[in-house]
Amino acid sequence: MNYVFLIALGIYLLIFLIISLLDMKGIKTFTDYAVAGRVQGSFAVTMTLLATVVGASTTIGICDTVYSIGFPGIWWLAFGAIGLILQSVFISGKVRATEADTLPDLAKITVGRGAELIIALIIVISWIGVIAGQLVAMNSLISFATGRSDTWLFVIVSAVVIIYTLIGGQSSVVKTDKLQFIIIIVSTVLCCAYLYLVKGDATGNVATNIELLNDNYTTRNLLTQFFVIGGVYFLGPDIISRNFISRDENTAKKSALIAGIGLFGFSLVITLIGMWIRYNVTPDQLADSKALMYIAGVLPKYISIPLIFGLLSAILSSTDTCIINASSIFVKDIMKRESVRGIRITVAVIGAIAIVLAVSGRGDIMSLLTGAYSVYTPGVIFPLLVAILSYRKNGVRPALWISAVIVGGLFGITGTYFGNLLAKLALPQMIIDNLTLIGMLLSLLLSLISVKWSSQNKMSSEEEQ
Repeated sequence: MNYVFLIALGIYLLIFLIISLLDMKGIKTFTDYAVAGRVQGSFAVTMTLLATVVGASTTIGICDTVYSIGFPGIWWLAFGAIGLILQSVFISGKVRATEADTLPDLAKITVGRGAELIIALIIVISWIGVIAGQLVAMNSLISFATGRSDTWLFVIVSAVVIIYTLIGGQSSVVKTDKLQFIIIIVSTVLCCAYLYLVKGDATGNVATNIELLNDNYTTRNLLTQFFVIGGVYFLGPDIISRNFISRDENTAKKSALIAGIGLFGFSLVITLIGMWIRYNVTPDQLADSKALMYIAGVLPKYISIPLIFGLLSAILSSTDTCIINASSIFVKDIMKRESVRGIRITVAVIGAIAIVLAVSGRGDIMSLLTGAYSVYTPGVIFPLLVAILSYRKNGVRPALWISAVIVGGLFGITGTYFGNLLAKLALPQMIIDNLTLIGMLLSLLLSLISVKWSSQNKMSSEEEQ
């Protein structure tokens, strides 16, 4: 067992616990705990945004994807960057102006209680899988760093993450995110520079295989990921939560824009690492290892140790955000309480469930994220966007709007989990392959009709008066 790693890990986690204990003294209200007092400036919001979006899927997962399909693996993060920039341009200011505490709370303000409840249920249930996926990745990383699988060590580290999130709330998450993102960016840039400038090898193959589409990643994949992945970065609960903690509307818009630009840079760095591995490591060498973890194992210690802690930081910075947001949503939007104690209890419960799922080893980070997004993206993105843009204007017809969420979500679930069953029903393959996009289109049309219906009813009422 690598005792140097364990000592460093202990110091690393102790720092986060100290931060949370110091923040605990300043927590007086629900707003202090759930949205960090709404006083965060541009630097803090930008850093926590980047730390939130750079997790296991966008480091370990992206490198595996690039190793498998080549340079087009960059599109996951590139679409994420585009989603953040579009958010800045179109909705960041509007979202922050509502003074909402959570994304379902935003739905309640713009649509009504029914919208709040259905979106809260979708997020809480789906995001338990997302949290579990992050913990699965963390378990793999710890096993790699220590040289053996140690369930108790994994549980202890996971418990510490839950505890510091539970104690300090959103303020601690923001502060730890700053430190974690610095570690992430320094370690990945250092790794990329070493591979290309020092180690070298078959770097020429990388330069000659820069392509945005290929046989493994077609135009259909491009279109699907633009909406499915870009949509989550544009209007996902964890991303939007950073609007809620912003000092004002301008801070929210500025932070999303800067984070989007920064994410483009990070996407290139992590993709280039994946490309180097693709053309310098054979499948036999890689075997069952994750590509990024394999390369960490063959690099010099002064590169591999920072990289391991960079990956750990990426995982934890996304995990703590997901836990605090899902817990706040459960208490605020499902239980209808503004209780700091209630959120802390929920953090512990959701964290425990995620640990159990992670220990059971059910799925990897990419499959768990895809499953969560398959419901959220087609069911929520377009209807909520329409509701935000229609707020304080014509509004929407709540019942029809909710049907848009349900229809979109059902199509997403069907396309993700029941494609083989549909094939047996002799449905055209083109329809089966694009059910998520069809669901998004239907949810958009129904939500637009709900605006039109609301507008007509409003005009009729005015004429009667």
